[in-house]
Amino acid sequence: MSTKMFRSTLVGVAASLLLSFNAVAAKDTIKVGVLHSLSGTMAISETTLKDTILMMVEEQNKRGGLLGKKLEAVVVDPASNWPLFAEKARELIEKEKVDVVFGGWTSVSRKSMLPVFEELNSLLFYPVQYEGEESSKNVFYTGAAPNQQAIPAVDYLMNELEVKRWVLAGTDYVYPRTTNKILEAYLQSKGVAKSDIMISYTPFGHSDWQSIVSDIKKFGAQGKKTAVVSTINGDANVPFYKELGAQGVSAEDIPVVAFSVGEEELSGMDTSPLVGHLAAWNYFMSVDTQANGEFVEKWHKFIKDEKRVSNDPMEASYIGFNMWVEAVKKAGSTESDAIQEAIIGITVPNLSGGYATMMPNHHITKPVLLGEIQDDGQFEVVWETEGVVAGDAWSNYLPGSKDLYASWLKPLECGSFNVVTGKCAGTKK
Repeated sequence: MSTKMFRSTLVGVAASLLLSFNAVAAKDTIKVGVLHSLSGTMAISETTLKDTILMMVEEQNKRGGLLGKKLEAVVVDPASNWPLFAEKARELIEKEKVDVVFGGWTSVSRKSMLPVFEELNSLLFYPVQYEGEESSKNVFYTGAAPNQQAIPAVDYLMNELEVKRWVLAGTDYVYPRTTNKILEAYLQSKGVAKSDIMISYTPFGHSDWQSIVSDIKKFGAQGKKTAVVSTINGDANVPFYKELGAQGVSAEDIPVVAFSVGEEELSGMDTSPLVGHLAAWNYFMSVDTQANGEFVEKWHKFIKDEKRVSNDPMEASYIGFNMWVEAVKKAGSTESDAIQEAIIGITVPNLSGGYATMMPNHHITKPVLLGEIQDDGQFEVVWETEGVVAGDAWSNYLPGSKDLYASWLKPLECGSFNVVTGKCAGTKK
């Protein structure tokens, strides 16, 4: 054999051995996909969730990993580009071979990803409040459904603050529109006239709020107590609250209750004109429990910044990650079908001193808290449910949804079972 041929053979053998070594090495890790926007309009909210999952992966590896293997986080940036979420999800599943994905914030990002996870039978843990009207075999919804956030918030405003007129202000996409559709039906069921409901939508990143805030002021100047229910998302919240302050809209005059403004968003804002306005969540950083104290301490140590805040979607990420870990242990596998079967009924501690349970409809149990914004950017809890509330996949207030029931337990295994017709209304995915 010539020297040239001999060298070529050696190179080929070495390459083959390297490929084999890489294949074995890949099997020695469990890959965790992290799919959150690190740039664009939603980076203000989602970057922290990426860091939360990285912290959880690090903590789990310190405990010895899972199934005798280390966890490996694979991070991608869909850049607040909704179609790109689907592309990046496919990349994580098919190319990176991840075992699970934690990701998404907006409902349009989730809707973009959903067909990919169902097609490839992979798992997505979605950690943000959303509009409901969905239950997928491949998605675990650890954020709030409307009955765990929006409905209780409206009840508080109606019963405690005696609000009679309602401004439903949101960003123009599926979550605000569907949530407001539910709230409008709910308010009318409580006897609120249509003329006492004002609905307004603005695009992502909207910055010129002068005319809209002026309209809100006029709507609230009719002699009836008025409140704003805000589903405004992302960095548009900063100029919205600034304009409220500029036009002298105080919490005493027209209180705002927000569903997408938490500690992270407030950390970049002048909160002085916001004091007294409200947010509805299932967790606040100010919650005084041992579990929360330990979590915040670990967070500050991991992020190396004691000024960084925690927030509700972080807790939802924490709960979802721990549920996945327990399901992997129970199943003895990371395989999708095994996790889907094992995870129902899994119960883990939340950070408020209670427990979260994964229900058959792939939603979890959560407490509901109303917090009042303080001048230090934190929230003072002014109201909370006595116990936890189980998330509803389908609204009781929409005609097309009130007869639907979701359960992924055998033998039903349906995300939209119609209790009137006795049939699964959609596909059994």
